[in-house]
Amino acid sequence: MKRLIERAGLIALQNMDPEAAHGMAIRALKAGFGSGTGPVTSDALKTTFAGLDLPNPVGLAAGFDKNAEVLGPLGRAGFGFIEVGAATPRPQPGNPRPRLFRLTEDRAAINRFGFNNQGMDVIADRLAARDAGCGTVGLNLGANKDSTDRAADFARVLARCGPLVDFATVNVSSPNTEKLRDLQGAAALAALLEGVMDTRTRLPRPIPVFLKIAPDLDAAEIADIAAVARDTGVDAIIATNTTLSREGLKSPFKGEAGGLSGAPLFDKSTRVLAQLSTLTDIPLIGVGGIGSARDAYDKIRAGASAVQLYTALVYGGLSLAGRIAEGLDALLRQGGFASVEEARGTGRDTWLT
Repeated sequence: MKRLIERAGLIALQNMDPEAAHGMAIRALKAGFGSGTGPVTSDALKTTFAGLDLPNPVGLAAGFDKNAEVLGPLGRAGFGFIEVGAATPRPQPGNPRPRLFRLTEDRAAINRFGFNNQGMDVIADRLAARDAGCGTVGLNLGANKDSTDRAADFARVLARCGPLVDFATVNVSSPNTEKLRDLQGAAALAALLEGVMDTRTRLPRPIPVFLKIAPDLDAAEIADIAAVARDTGVDAIIATNTTLSREGLKSPFKGEAGGLSGAPLFDKSTRVLAQLSTLTDIPLIGVGGIGSARDAYDKIRAGASAVQLYTALVYGGLSLAGRIAEGLDALLRQGGFASVEEARGTGRDTWLT
């Protein structure tokens, strides 16, 4: 019955403007609708990476809860960890609407939000008020669009919010802030990360720092990023953010500007993930196109220690996280793996050819 109610709610939301539907979903979670009883877990699903002990490796990617408004409900929705944000030093409205497009025929979405958020101070207050039932919570760090020193913005947000979260992600891979992806170049990225890591040493409790990269990188750029991440001491790499590619899309919205997420991103992001796994021992988080337990399993076998999803919730509902974790547990057992770590990388070669 609960699944039928969720399905009816999904149909209603899918008939609304996408951004309005997202706002409605946040309000529903605040009101107590739709959250579960906690994360799915088992001996096989319990995962440790980058110093984090997780009940399962299925996480919520940044962007769903930009302003840390529904930490409690999300912590009960089945995820092993959640990431909120992106947060910038100052509040900013983002790009003009419409800026979110649902590509139903492709089970995908295009967004050009532009880091709309209420700013690090408001977000910090909500993070400070969270209870232990929220589980492992991380924050995606961003930079203001009109900043004169975007690299410094990441460190400012970490200094303000770092004591209140379990990990932080440096996001230089959004395509929706002009020239932000330029910070993925080796020299610029090294300077940015050195500032962030220096800030981390001054936190009361040093936390893992992750780096989120784009899928639209060539082999040399991926190798450069792996080297910089190693040299600066990054604790994990999230592969990947949204893509600018529009290959193979069917939806009438395929020409909209912005980052494409969802099912069409799966192969592209998994190839980047697999390539990275040959270049570094840094733990990897697989993101992009995950909509089923099989997708999560394939990301892990391509080299991921954990995974994140977001766009698939538009089509599968919030309970999808728990269903993926349960299905992943079954697939690990069927594959003869006692843990996520045992399965990690065992299917990498498929994605390297």
